Amino acid sequence: MVRAVVDAFYDKARRDDVIGPVFNRVIAPEQWPHHLDTITDFWSSMLLGTGRYGGRPMPKHLAIPELSDAHFLRWLSLFRQTAEELCSPDIAVIFIERSERIGNSFRMNIAMRRGEDITRMGPLGRE
Repeated sequence: MVRAVVDAFYDKARRDDVIGPVFNRVIAPEQWPHHLDTITDFWSSMLLGTGRYGGRPMPKHLAIPELSDAHFLRWLSLFRQTAEELCSPDIAVIFIERSERIGNSFRMNIAMRRGEDITRMGPLGRE
């Protein structure tokens, strides 16, 4: 199920007007199979505690200067939509809750490293 959500989400994300250009710029077409494997391992670790992911995602996201709240909002919206389409409601809630926690954590970490004041940042609303 994790792989199905990852594959369906990134299929949507790559075609999206807001986040598609970012993904398509930073991940070359031939790198997508490996990227999907890595992201599946990430979500397997986050949701199931498998320990399959041992990477550091933050530096890769920090290297994308155009990332903004609009990107995180769209990412979360498409991820939520995908989880709700493919998972039972009780499983979708777990995917969505974790994605929102991870997305907001990444967003705040990026803002802090850019020198922004994060003391007034709250969680993103829903798109």
